Amino acid sequence: MEKGAVMFTISWKLTLVALLTVPVSVLITGTIAPRAQKLFGRQQEHLGKINGQVEEIYAGVGIVRVFGQEENEEETFAKHNDSYFDASWKAEFLSIMIFPLMNFVKNVGYLLIAVFGVIDVINGAISLGNVQAFLQYSNQFSQPLTQLANMSSTIQQTIASAERIFAVLDAEDMDETVHPAEGLKTDTKLTFKDVSFSYTDAPLIENFSLEVPKGEMVAIVGPTGAGKTTIINLLERFYDVKGGQIYLDGQETRSMSREDLRSHIAMVLQDTWLFTGTIFANIKYGREDAGDEEVYRAQGRQLYPPAAGWLRDPVKRREEGTNISQGQRQLLTIARAFLADPEILILDEATSSVDTRTESLIQKVMADLKQERTSFVIAHRLSTIQDADKIIVINHGQIVESGNHQSLLAKGSFYADLYQSQFLG
Repeated sequence: MEKGAVMFTISWKLTLVALLTVPVSVLITGTIAPRAQKLFGRQQEHLGKINGQVEEIYAGVGIVRVFGQEENEEETFAKHNDSYFDASWKAEFLSIMIFPLMNFVKNVGYLLIAVFGVIDVINGAISLGNVQAFLQYSNQFSQPLTQLANMSSTIQQTIASAERIFAVLDAEDMDETVHPAEGLKTDTKLTFKDVSFSYTDAPLIENFSLEVPKGEMVAIVGPTGAGKTTIINLLERFYDVKGGQIYLDGQETRSMSREDLRSHIAMVLQDTWLFTGTIFANIKYGREDAGDEEVYRAQGRQLYPPAAGWLRDPVKRREEGTNISQGQRQLLTIARAFLADPEILILDEATSSVDTRTESLIQKVMADLKQERTSFVIAHRLSTIQDADKIIVINHGQIVESGNHQSLLAKGSFYADLYQSQFLG
């Protein structure tokens, strides 16, 4: 601003000539920068695909080799890499072009000032020294725009990267509002009342009702996609119901915070998630405030427990702890649930990926864990839920049958067909 004021005091005519370069520079930047920005966005998109494929193939390298897909994966990588290269050089070319074009406009303006200045000197309107001073000031006046153009490539790459980051940061947060609701007078531990839910426009669960008394073991069975895991997700409030209510000890779950609700529940999943650290730390993850003796006790309740020193062994973080067998990993997650000491226990296909002998051992351990607790068991292996107090058979989000194992077999209906298909071929 100061330089512009000094230039105006020297010659308002030459100042107008100098200012003519500003809209031309803005026009160049406004034309090229958006196109370069789109290409930088494409560059980041293809880079994300490359990184995603490399990470995926690294984690599943055994599967790739077993099925002989090395060449196909190489071709896919080459396609992503070519697309990345194509977007990168075009983006860099356009971005780099801004600087020489801006420099050209600056030099043209410099030349015009010199020409009009010489004319004014000849006409006696201005001295030669003032023209020379004006040229120096005009050069300094345009310098910030030139420097900004020189940094345009870095700025545009930063913006393209920031757009991907802010797309995540600006994603809609899960509704954490606690909705006050009227309680339900009931002695049951859990109550599902006319629950409805859908992931898309097509309804998945409609008017689902279920009462689970305290200390009862409820098994949920049904074909794939029937809505079994969705019911558990609604109970844990990973999703909120679209209609109806779920009550815990007579209190609607939406009137509780998610943290408070989940403090009553522990889960043993089919996918035994372990993280980098010691086995001891993985078990203690169930309750961080637990003392060392409580962790040893939780691990020691398992059948044939290894030596206590085993708990200090590290978990190698490649493909989720491949230095530990599947059965040991499953026992670790059960020990984690022991330590959490929950009111409600959820077992989601907890034995589906282990051998028959390990499954038998795990079932005995889980029988101890389920004592005096309300528990949900999701299972495809019907042999694991024959002792359940109640078996709920679900199909298309609806309860089609309920009862114990013997009564459902006697009906000879949906559950009986599932059972016979597994054991009778």
